[in-house]
Amino acid sequence: QLQFVESGGGLVQPGGSLRLSCAASGFTLDYYAVGWFRQAPGKEREGVLCISSGGGRTYIADSVKGRFTISRDNAKTTVYLQMNSLKPEDTAVYYCASLPYSTCVVSRAQYRYWGQGTQVTVSS
Repeated sequence: QLQFVESGGGLVQPGGSLRLSCAASGFTLDYYAVGWFRQAPGKEREGVLCISSGGGRTYIADSVKGRFTISRDNAKTTVYLQMNSLKPEDTAVYYCASLPYSTCVVSRAQYRYWGQGTQVTVSS
């Protein structure tokens, strides 16, 4: 089955850091852009960051600029989301998904192979 498996979430205090992992299962990532999304309770799923097949980064959410970064290790078929200076409003379930091509887009509709997500809770 083609899907992603997200991990690395947890409870962290405001100002803390977490690194999320997004591991592809059943396919390689070499040629595809991958995005991170999040969904807070009662809100729609929103895009956070995307990374192209060549490593170019696209910020989808302005609120994470300067705090979050995305990277990829194609040999491990894994994409990472490094989250620093976390705020309570970052609390959400975080998901990753890929595009069927190499460059990033903002529209969620084109992403595929969604995982089950990993919960991030920022609270003191």
